[in-house]
Amino acid sequence: MTRPKLISRMLLAALAVAPILFIGDFYQHFYAYLTGNVITRIITEQWHIVVLNILLFSAFLIPLSFRRKAKWTEYSLVTAFFVSLFVEMYGIPLTILFASKYFYTLGESAPPHVVEFDLFGVGFGMDAAMAYGAVLMTIGAALIMIGWITLYINVRKGNFVTSGIYAYSRHPQYLGFILIILGWFIGWPTLISIIFVPVLIYKYVRVCVTEEKEIGGTPEYRTYKESVPFFV
Repeated sequence: MTRPKLISRMLLAALAVAPILFIGDFYQHFYAYLTGNVITRIITEQWHIVVLNILLFSAFLIPLSFRRKAKWTEYSLVTAFFVSLFVEMYGIPLTILFASKYFYTLGESAPPHVVEFDLFGVGFGMDAAMAYGAVLMTIGAALIMIGWITLYINVRKGNFVTSGIYAYSRHPQYLGFILIILGWFIGWPTLISIIFVPVLIYKYVRVCVTEEKEIGGTPEYRTYKESVPFFV
């Protein structure tokens, strides 16, 4: 195993272990959101933040379509996820209001913030689990953009892309998008995300498998497949 591959797997292992080290904070975070006990701390009716986030994260669908011909019907579900997610987060928290009606516990506290900042005149706060989710999303966004740049440079030359980030993962862009989805799920675990997230992850894994069937018959790709892992 090469040194970069070893480092990437060590980083992945560190990310996987982090929630275990902060299990108490993560449990409190999930409990607060899924029972609606976070109702007094959420942001509401900030529609400019809703629109900005929908546009920003939907834009990541464009690089995802660069390796294969775009089929925008494949992306309708994830677009619906982003719309519902950000309406929940910064507009009208429907599932949290619903959960709080039945499960709210007087005196039950939400996890303390570890990060606080202002953006567009709105104050934001992140507990440990939300900060962890933000790290996953940042890594995911980086994978998508680096993968897009690698593809753009090489496809223009007519090359089959196995260099750069594609030397370490056969599907770095899809891996990046799955990390973004997982990051949002950890940061905002509500009824909607519980329903959407497994479906979306399955969908993007299936897209990876379909893509490999489309191009996997060549000797070049078979050799590439034997030496480079599916995701990491």
